[in-house]
Amino acid sequence: MQPIIINAGCGPTGPDRLPQMFASWRHVRVDVDPEVRPDVVADITDLSPFNDNFADALWTAHCVEHLYQHQVVSALQGFLRILKPEGYAIVTVPDVQTIAKYVVEDKLHETIYDSPAGPISAHDVIFGHSRSVEQGNLHMAHRTAFTPSSLIDALQTAGFADFVISRRPNFELVAIGRKTPWPDTHQRQALLNALML
Repeated sequence: MQPIIINAGCGPTGPDRLPQMFASWRHVRVDVDPEVRPDVVADITDLSPFNDNFADALWTAHCVEHLYQHQVVSALQGFLRILKPEGYAIVTVPDVQTIAKYVVEDKLHETIYDSPAGPISAHDVIFGHSRSVEQGNLHMAHRTAFTPSSLIDALQTAGFADFVISRRPNFELVAIGRKTPWPDTHQRQALLNALML
């Protein structure tokens, strides 16, 4: 049977939305914005369209920071509910701790990198993509932020049994939370290698 991955907060379709390791998996795209034509229109705080133990994995990239702080653990608990017992969630968020250096250096609005959406500043990383918000896409506003320890705390509070976190060079934190403990370190390392973490 083909494994299932949920892409929560999928955004528009594109060839590089998920890592190559998921190419042969069944993808279920979920987004609050019907304009991006997801398979399921839903907010990541309410995944009630899915049964318990539905998916082998859940991918969410640059989505959880759009929630209010008080919604984060509840959303992660929803992820946990729909994962199979051996399932895992891959959560990517901006690394506000790394971005803070630009604020301290008074470079809040200077370009720190270029993205397909255009130049990105520390302000964009902290508060959400300014141009998108200006154009009325309020879903792009950031309402919370994460450091490595706050992301781990959220996963732990939500009930994930095992987790690992990686700081990426592009101002990102990537956490993998597993519903049940890894049976051995080899499986965990194989996943980390496949994700290039």
